[in-house]
Amino acid sequence: MAMGGNNDSFLSDINVTPFVDVMLVLLIIFMVTAPMMVQGVNVTLPETSSGPLEKREDNLVVTIDNKKQLFINDMKVTFDFLGEKMGKILEGRSNREVFLKADKDVSYGLVVSVMAELKGAGVEKLGMVTEPVKKKK
Repeated sequence: MAMGGNNDSFLSDINVTPFVDVMLVLLIIFMVTAPMMVQGVNVTLPETSSGPLEKREDNLVVTIDNKKQLFINDMKVTFDFLGEKMGKILEGRSNREVFLKADKDVSYGLVVSVMAELKGAGVEKLGMVTEPVKKKK
């Protein structure tokens, strides 16, 4: 007796097309909404006191005074040549650490520009020098 030609075989392949469609839609949604999620947050920065720096003879200190003049240790330098001079100074040094001192009346934009120049010149560690917090009596 012959059985009918009913060869029901199961389809074992997974159809990934709907999965890919859903993932692409989610990707587009996240790409559109991600820039909207970045917002500024108002914070009050803490005042802290830190220990004094180690005094070493080979410390490099870049100073910005209240007249917006730049100094590498005691040598006056213009902003245009800061990166070039710092690059030359750092060529023969194994310690690529620099400390930045800026007057409190200097604009934030200038300080950030100087920091970018120093990083571009090859400075690996950049420390900010501040005055200790004066305690109220």
